[in-house]
Amino acid sequence: MKSTPTLTALGPALTLLLATATGLAVASLYYVQPLLGLLSEQFGVGSAAIGLLPTLTQLGYAAAILLLSPLGDRFDRRRIIAVKSVALVAALAFAALAPGFAALCIASVAIGLTATLAQDIVPAVATLAPEAERGKRVGQVMTGLLLGILLSRVASGSLAAVAGWRAVYAVAALAVAALIPLLWRGLPRFVPATSASYGALLLSMAALWNRHAPLRRAALAQGLLSVAFSAFWSTLALVLAGPDFGQGSAVAGAFGLAGAAGALAAPLAGGVADKRGPQAVIRVGALLVFVAFSVQALAPASLGLLVGVAVVFDLGVQAALVSHQSVVYSLDPASRSRLNAVLVSTMFVGMASGAALGSSLLASFGWRAVPALGAVASLGALAFIRRR
Repeated sequence: MKSTPTLTALGPALTLLLATATGLAVASLYYVQPLLGLLSEQFGVGSAAIGLLPTLTQLGYAAAILLLSPLGDRFDRRRIIAVKSVALVAALAFAALAPGFAALCIASVAIGLTATLAQDIVPAVATLAPEAERGKRVGQVMTGLLLGILLSRVASGSLAAVAGWRAVYAVAALAVAALIPLLWRGLPRFVPATSASYGALLLSMAALWNRHAPLRRAALAQGLLSVAFSAFWSTLALVLAGPDFGQGSAVAGAFGLAGAAGALAAPLAGGVADKRGPQAVIRVGALLVFVAFSVQALAPASLGLLVGVAVVFDLGVQAALVSHQSVVYSLDPASRSRLNAVLVSTMFVGMASGAALGSSLLASFGWRAVPALGAVASLGALAFIRRR
C-alpha cells in the first residue's frame, strides 16, 4: 500500500522546519573539514591519517543509508526521525568530549550513522508534497540540506578559531536537540508502505537496482560527482594551511559561503526538472563540475580561482543531485525510502572515496592532483549521463 500521512499539508512553516532539520543533520558530517589542520596539529597525525575523520564519517553515513533508511518504508517516519535526532545529539556530544584521535574516529562513525535522519526527512517531503510540485518542494528542503553542507564549514571554521574545535561539536549538539520537540509536534504520522520484514526490505533494494536502469545510472553518475565534491572539500583546509596560501580554519570555513551560492539553485533545478524533465539539468550540472576542476588543475594557484571553482562545481553537483532525485522518486512511490537509500548510499561511497583519495593524492603529489581527480571523476559521470 502507498505511504500516506494522516495529514497532507506541507505549508511554509513545516517546510522551513524540515529544511532546517535536514541542514543541521547533514551539517554534522562536514564540521570536521575546516578543523583538519587544527586536529592534525593537536593529535600529531599527518595529512593522510587525519583524512580518516571525514572518510569514516562518510562511510558511516553510507552504511546507515543502506541499512537503516529503508525502514522508512516499513515504520512511521516521524518516529524514526525522532529517534535518530536523539542519537545524533549523543554522537555530537561524544565528539565534543573525545579524549584522543581514536575516540574522535569512533565519534565520526557514530555521527555518520545518525546524521542519516536527513535522508528520512527528504522522502517524507516527497510523500507530503503534491505530485505536480514534488521537484520544487524537495528542492526547497534540499536547499536546507545543501546550505547545511556548505555553511557548516563557515560556522565550524569561525567558531573553532574563537573557541576551539570542541565547541563546534557542543554547539551542534545543542542545535539539533532544540529541534527535536518541534519535529515531533510538526510532523504528521506516516502510514507504512509495506509490512515486509527487514531482510526482505534489504533484498528488495537489490531488486530495485536490477529493475530500474534510471536508478543505476543516477546512482553511479551522482556517486562519481560526489568523488569530485568530497575530494575538494576534504582537502581544502590542508591546502589553504600549506605554503601556497598560508590560511587558517576561519578562511577554510568561509569558503562555504562560495559553495552556498550553488545550493540556492536547488529549488530552481527542481522546478525546471518538473516542467522540462531532469535530463538536461543533469547534463549541464555534470559539465559545470568538469569545467571547474579542469580549470583549477591547469590554471595558476590563487584564492580567487578557488572561490570561483567552489561556486561553479557546487552549482553543478547540487543541480544534478536534485534532478537525479526527481528521476528516482518517480520510479516507484511505495519504495521511495529504499530508492533514496540506493541513490544516497552510492553517493556517500563516492564521498568517502573522494575524501580518502583526495587526502592521499595531496600527500603524495601536491594540491593540483586533487582537481585532476575531480575532473576525471566528473568526466566519468558524464559518460554515464550520456548513456541515457
